[in-house]
Amino acid sequence: MSLGSQIYSTFFKKNYAMLAAVFGAGFAFEMGFNSSMNRFWDNHNRGRQWKDIRSRYVESAEEDDDE
Repeated sequence: MSLGSQIYSTFFKKNYAMLAAVFGAGFAFEMGFNSSMNRFWDNHNRGRQWKDIRSRYVESAEEDDDE
């Protein structure tokens, strides 16, 4: 049995198996794409996001309250 016919008989011969394979592949692609794009965005905008500069403003606001 060749690899192509084995894949066909496993994933695409029955409708529910093909549907599960399509949804599973879509979910896996979405997770991988989102995590890689978030990583790219964070690297491209390093130092300009709130999570990067929050400590400067939160600490200075707490020091102003103490005085």
